[in-house]
Amino acid sequence: MKFDSIIIGGGVAGLSCAIRCAEAGLKTAVIAAGQSALHFSSGSVDLLSRLPNGDNVSAPFSAFAELKTQSPFHPYSKLGELQCREAINWYQDVMADCGVYLTAQPDEMNHYRVTPMGTFRSTWLSQQTVHQFPHHQLAQGLAEIALVTVDGFRDFQPQLAADNLSKLSAFEGVKIKTAAVELPDFDNMQRNPCEFRSIDISRVLRDETKLHAFAKSMIQQVGKADLVVLPAIFGNGDGAATIKLLEGLTGFKICELPTMPPSLLGIRLEEAMKSHYKRLGGLLLAGDEVRKGEFSNGRLTKIFTRNHEDIPLIADHFLLASGSFFSKGLSAQRHAVSEPIFGLDMAQSAHRDHWYQPQFFTPQSHPFMKMGVECNNRLNPTINQQVISNLYCAGAILAHYDPVQEGSGSGVAISTGYFVAQQMITAHQQQQADTQPKQERTTA
Repeated sequence: MKFDSIIIGGGVAGLSCAIRCAEAGLKTAVIAAGQSALHFSSGSVDLLSRLPNGDNVSAPFSAFAELKTQSPFHPYSKLGELQCREAINWYQDVMADCGVYLTAQPDEMNHYRVTPMGTFRSTWLSQQTVHQFPHHQLAQGLAEIALVTVDGFRDFQPQLAADNLSKLSAFEGVKIKTAAVELPDFDNMQRNPCEFRSIDISRVLRDETKLHAFAKSMIQQVGKADLVVLPAIFGNGDGAATIKLLEGLTGFKICELPTMPPSLLGIRLEEAMKSHYKRLGGLLLAGDEVRKGEFSNGRLTKIFTRNHEDIPLIADHFLLASGSFFSKGLSAQRHAVSEPIFGLDMAQSAHRDHWYQPQFFTPQSHPFMKMGVECNNRLNPTINQQVISNLYCAGAILAHYDPVQEGSGSGVAISTGYFVAQQMITAHQQQQADTQPKQERTTA
């Protein structure tokens, strides 16, 4: 099978690249081994919340210059501010077309989102159902907050969140209360309590009659509140519309927060991206994984997958966006970290003793988090120091950044995936332009 571009990995980086390629008319295939890390994510887009030295960042794009000073090989440093802005703006537009509206603060500042623990995480874009707490005044416009769960739901404990919120000076004088709302059909679901998860609750609340009953119970249990915080228990496809309806039924302003996996906020992003990619004509090979590749003259010529066995998949360009350790994009042995599919050159500390900090909880990043594939400024990797010119890397597999400590995971994934796609598109267009005159001469 022959394609213009093949994307290895179905996470944010891989799907961003695939969508952009499909938009430009490239025949594109995505190979996804299983669920992406989006099932475990907040559903927000982190751009840059902290510099490598630990300094907090309020205005991410303004911090890019300092980031390049501290970390010249960081993916953002290789791409530059303008490329990253273009990528993030494009992603917002794509998601809006899919009905998922991601917004930032108008002053180009990060905002905070609340977590199930009642703590705050700094982020850049959040979905329309997530309340944006301003950096400068967390409790702005809030006199009374209600943290609400579903009776029997184990993945959100509102009293724990309320206790942590009440300890913050910004919430001094804000009334914080908790409530548990009974779910229609709860008794039936209790037959298998291990499956009483957010995605199961969302199926119940798709029934408008049951949603009305849920709304009535919410009004009775909550009473009055400026903001009602609920776990994300509404559908991955129609969740935002369901919340809008619930707000109309109750009169409350409702905010979602991500729960323990499966995270419906993260799934909402993944499903929207996959559906949009398929509508553009892209091919998704789900449940498959790449086993090996063949190279010739510094180019990847074909790959072989588990499901296709000895049938090669051929493309002009390839992207490796298989993630980090969590997604098995990187493999850690006793004394080395490797990229398991192609054996790409790695950036890593020589000795295992230097892989981590002495203390687990530390302001500084653990060195193993910055391990990954070494790439040039075009994001081409190498094998034994030879550049593979038609293979690119994007997202968490890249070296020289810590997505967790920096709060930059989704931003790097989108930016690098989009950047690679633009290079693939340019090369494809150039190839077509070079081929056309030859065809015209042959015809003449």
